[in-house]
Amino acid sequence: MENRWLDKSEYPFTSNYFNVNGHNLHFIDEGEGEPLLFVHGTPSWSFDFRNVIKKLKATYRCIAIDHIGFGLSDKPQHYDYSTQNHSLTLEKFILDQQLHDITLIVHDFGGPIGLNFAIRYPQKIKRIVILNSWLWSSKTDPDYKKMSKILKSPLLPILYRCLNFSPRCILPKSFGDHKLSKRLLKQYTKPFAEKSQRNGPLAFAKSLLNDQDWFEELWSAHHTISDKPTLLIWGMKDPVIKPHYLSRFEHGFKNASIVRLATSGHFPQEEEPDKVAEAIFDFLSKEKRMATKANTSGR
Repeated sequence: MENRWLDKSEYPFTSNYFNVNGHNLHFIDEGEGEPLLFVHGTPSWSFDFRNVIKKLKATYRCIAIDHIGFGLSDKPQHYDYSTQNHSLTLEKFILDQQLHDITLIVHDFGGPIGLNFAIRYPQKIKRIVILNSWLWSSKTDPDYKKMSKILKSPLLPILYRCLNFSPRCILPKSFGDHKLSKRLLKQYTKPFAEKSQRNGPLAFAKSLLNDQDWFEELWSAHHTISDKPTLLIWGMKDPVIKPHYLSRFEHGFKNASIVRLATSGHFPQEEEPDKVAEAIFDFLSKEKRMATKANTSGR
């Protein structure tokens, strides 16, 4: 599968494909060791984790998928692009790859998609890393109430399909002080070069309107993973998923530590990848030391 727009100096990874529902899901699998599984949101793909993976793959096995409809995965025109189906696809992928003792790293829509799997299969998840995401209904949030008016607009599908609105406009405006260059923005817009390839981001926009009850169901069930060692990495200048979301995660996960990135917006892994990689590495190293100490003292 050739993608001439792909900057291989930025994304120097070997492409792999997993066939699911008759379509090819793209993923990368770099390095060796304990598995770190990266689950992206919208309108991004595994590209946004590339610099974090470059740092961590020397010590860990880094696996990052592209949801169907995103990145280098197939983008069928007619497909179930619902958030719930993306989570089922992730489940099929993890079970097929026989992954266990997973450190699950999620961002944006990757939160409900990945954490739903964790809730269903807590025995497979060793640790959790959450970047600027959510896991509950936002119906009562004032910002969501304002945004829902836009989501209900009949112009929304036109903006998404005709103007490639999500990666061209929404994504760059969600950054903090570390703005995205035009060269890098191309790596987010080109996966959706044709109108027929833009149904994935549109479906996620619709999910914000239609799936709030499902998000709340996940929060009601999150107690199955609330004691997992958890790292919360948060871009504090996120204009959409603001710090009070971080506070809710902090109170909902009993074993959570926090890294606040004061100048990052919604995409800390793209804006300050070195700090994100360092935070993850330190978190994993600390957990390893604690496990070793517990095993030693238990003898």
